[in-house]
Amino acid sequence: MRVSSSSPYSLPISQRPSTSWKQKILALAFGIIFNVGCMTINISQFIFLLPLRILPFKRSQRLYEEGIRYTKGAFGCLLILICQWFSPTKLVITFETKGKGALTEEEIANIVVRNESGDLVSLNLPHRFVYIANHQVYADWLYAWCFFYYIGQGVHEHVYITLKKSLKWVPIVGWGMQFFDFIFLERSWASDRVQLARHLSELGKSAERENHPLAFILYPEGTLVSKNTRPVSRKFADKMGISDMTNILLPRSTGLHYTLRSLAPRVRDLRMIDATMVYPGIPPLGYGQDYYTLRSIFFDGIAPPAIHVHLRIFDINRDVPIGDLSTTNPSTLPGPSRERAVEVDVLEKEKVTFDLWLRELWTEKDKSISQFLDTGKFSISTPPVEIPLRLRRNKEVFDAFCFFLPFALIYAVRKLFH
Repeated sequence: MRVSSSSPYSLPISQRPSTSWKQKILALAFGIIFNVGCMTINISQFIFLLPLRILPFKRSQRLYEEGIRYTKGAFGCLLILICQWFSPTKLVITFETKGKGALTEEEIANIVVRNESGDLVSLNLPHRFVYIANHQVYADWLYAWCFFYYIGQGVHEHVYITLKKSLKWVPIVGWGMQFFDFIFLERSWASDRVQLARHLSELGKSAERENHPLAFILYPEGTLVSKNTRPVSRKFADKMGISDMTNILLPRSTGLHYTLRSLAPRVRDLRMIDATMVYPGIPPLGYGQDYYTLRSIFFDGIAPPAIHVHLRIFDINRDVPIGDLSTTNPSTLPGPSRERAVEVDVLEKEKVTFDLWLRELWTEKDKSISQFLDTGKFSISTPPVEIPLRLRRNKEVFDAFCFFLPFALIYAVRKLFH
C-alpha cells in the first residue's frame, strides 16, 4: 500500500512539524471533555450505583448491574465521541469465514444493517465472543471498543479486558475499571490462573443465565511490536527452531487457550473473532508506536485516515482445537462438583496442538499484512464496509456523560419501593 510521504500520519512522530495554536486549543478541549466524561461516569458509579450494591435486595443488585452496564456503554459512547469531535477516522472492514474464504456480497448484505438513508446502523455479528487481534499501538483497544459499538445487542455495554494489576488503583480510570469488572492480573501465570478462571467462570455463567452479550478482548502477543520486543520474539523463535514473524510477534497461546476452555463450556454459542488490523502510514518493519500514540492521535489531531480490519469468525467448538472439555463442562458434573469446576486442566498434548494451531493462524495473519502493505488488499478480500466513527443518535452525546442515569434510577427505585 503506497502512502504519500507528505501525509502527516506517514511521518514518524519525531519528524512531524509542531502543532498549531488552533490544534493546541483543540487538544485542551479534548483533555477537558474526555476527563469530564470519565469523571461523570465514575462519580455516577459511586453516588448512584454503589449504594444499590450495598442494599440487601435482589432487585437493587439487579439495578446495580444494569446501571454498571449503562456506564460501560457510556464509556463506549465517549470513545466514539472523542474520535468524532477531535480525531475523525473510520473502520474499513472486510470479512472471511473459516473454511469458506471471502464472503459474497449477498452474505455481507445480511451482515450489514442500514437505515432508509443507507447509513450503516449495525453489524449482524455474533454477540458473545472472544476477540483477538495483532497488537500494534495502544489505541488498539479503543478502536476495538468502537467496533463493538456497531455490533447489535448492545455489545459495547458488555466489554471485558485483562489489565495489569498496577492500574487498579489509578484515580478515576482505575476505579472505573473496577466497577466495569475488568480482570486485573499480576502477569505471572502461577498467580493469575486461579483468579482468571474464577472470573471467566462468573462471566460465562452470567452471560448464559441472563442471555446477554459478552465481548472479551485478548491480545495473544501480550505486548506491542517494538524495538525492544522484536528481539525477544526472534530469540524465542530461534530457541524453538521456528520462523519468526515479519510484521507481528509470535503469539502466546496459554492465556487464550485457558480463556476459551473456561468460557466455551458455559456459553453455548461462543465464537472467536480474529481481527487483523493495519494502520496506514506504518511502513513494512516499522513500529506502530512511532506513528500513532494516544497523544499524537488526540492531542496532535493526527488520526489514522482509516483502520483496516479483516475479520475471521470461528465456531470455537468446531473450528478451534481447544481439547476435551468433558472434565470442565459444568453441565456434565454432579451438583457439588459443578460449583467447584472453575480451574481448567489442560493436557500437555492439547497445549501443543493449540499452540501450533495459533501459530499457524498468526503466520496467515502475518502474510496477509505483508500483502496488504504491498497491494492494499488482504490475502482474502471482500468488498470493504466503511464505518465512520460517529454516534448514531444525537442523544448519545448525553449518554457519554451518564446524563440519563440519575433519572432512570430514580424511576426504577420508586417502582422498587412502591
